[in-house]
Amino acid sequence: MRNLGEQLQRLAEEAGADFFGVADLSPARQAILDQGGAPAAQYPRAVSLGLTLPHAIVDQLPHRNSACVQKSYRHHSYDVINQRLDHLASRLGAVIQRRGFSSLPVPASLTLDHERLMGLFSNKMAAHLAGLGWIGKSCLLVTPEAGPRVRWAAVLTSAPLEPTGSPMASRCGDCDECVRICPPHAFTGRAYRDDEHRDVRFDVHKCQAYFDDLGREMEVAVCGLCLHICPYGRRAAARLGSGPPA
Repeated sequence: MRNLGEQLQRLAEEAGADFFGVADLSPARQAILDQGGAPAAQYPRAVSLGLTLPHAIVDQLPHRNSACVQKSYRHHSYDVINQRLDHLASRLGAVIQRRGFSSLPVPASLTLDHERLMGLFSNKMAAHLAGLGWIGKSCLLVTPEAGPRVRWAAVLTSAPLEPTGSPMASRCGDCDECVRICPPHAFTGRAYRDDEHRDVRFDVHKCQAYFDDLGREMEVAVCGLCLHICPYGRRAAARLGSGPPA
């Protein structure tokens, strides 16, 4: 399946993807089954796709009380990028299907389980298993190149694609800036372990309640401080001259 994998990567890069990987999902099958059930757990591979957020917009998040920052972040760093990812996942899924394999594009951002606040499948986990980054203390996927300033989508597939990597070990060390900056204190600071549930690191309901409160105070609810503060992302922005050194 090397030719198909190379074709998918070429198409993704030509469409502007910043990150591309293929994940072997077998080590995480139980977690996938617990989250999305049999419809998600039947696939042995996932194609992971990532787009870097505009650093100049993310760097403005400390000033998120400004309506301009709110609307800019929501539009360019959420709506537009999610649409770009969804279109790309759909396109690659169609290529896989034409080659005779099943494929299931996973939306970049779509909550299906409103009790657990989860989607069908964890796009961050796919990126982690593909060797594109590690799960940080904020439960975001942190890349060496852009920190957590990346949005993700995936295509689940039966195609026996060659994995591009293996899970990357955490490089967070003793850093806990994302934990300390979180307004509702939703993170415990516990380092990621693949045998532990998300709840031991992150209270998603506390985060959602805070976001709901923001929606009553702001014209457009925006937080993202854990995304902004990560030193890996800030260093990437500084290299481009769009933000202060981390």
